[in-house]
Amino acid sequence: MRAIKPGQIAVFMALLSLILMLGVGTTALLFGGLPLGDFRGVLLLLGGVLLTYLYAFLVYRCFLAALPLREGAVAENSRHELAANVNILFYLLLFNALIRTHFIPVPLLRLVYLALGARLGANTYSAGVLLDPPLTRIGSNTIIGHDAAIFGHVIEGDKLELKAVTIGDTVTIGATAVVMAGVSIGDRAIVSAGAVVTKDTVIAPGEIWGGIPARRLKAAPAPA
Repeated sequence: MRAIKPGQIAVFMALLSLILMLGVGTTALLFGGLPLGDFRGVLLLLGGVLLTYLYAFLVYRCFLAALPLREGAVAENSRHELAANVNILFYLLLFNALIRTHFIPVPLLRLVYLALGARLGANTYSAGVLLDPPLTRIGSNTIIGHDAAIFGHVIEGDKLELKAVTIGDTVTIGATAVVMAGVSIGDRAIVSAGAVVTKDTVIAPGEIWGGIPARRLKAAPAPA
């Protein structure tokens, strides 16, 4: 794994400091003078955490607008590497704990992924983990099963590469399945529970895939 450089850490720490200042300052401004009673400390803490995460979403999206994640190999000491590694730090230190918890209801988790830049069609929900929301594009009426994982990055030794994952409409990704970077899944396809779809695999519309590594188990039905 390629080391994250001190300058990249410094950029993230500056953004994190901004997020914390905004979160704490807004909490004090909005709630500091309210008569909150015996639970004042707890309520201030909960309000501060909520506001801090809302500011984290905002700052993160502004950062991506300035330095968007680009698909392809990430060259060392490039702006692309700065964007990719600061993105990784956001997830390791802020968002991973949020999206990996099972305390957030799935409908609210959809809103979190949308806030982080995922493209999700109508009535699409994930009970699994989208590890790279800005590189995840999913159509309508699709379900990602419990504890499934979708990656938009490849780490092989010191190689780092970003590849979008594209999933169509009315697709079912089974529980604990893994979908790796660069995968394309057509409409109405099914990935069985526990399957591992290796990078750059193309699953045609209507096909059923399963296994480790995943392979086609059933072709799409013939047109009527």
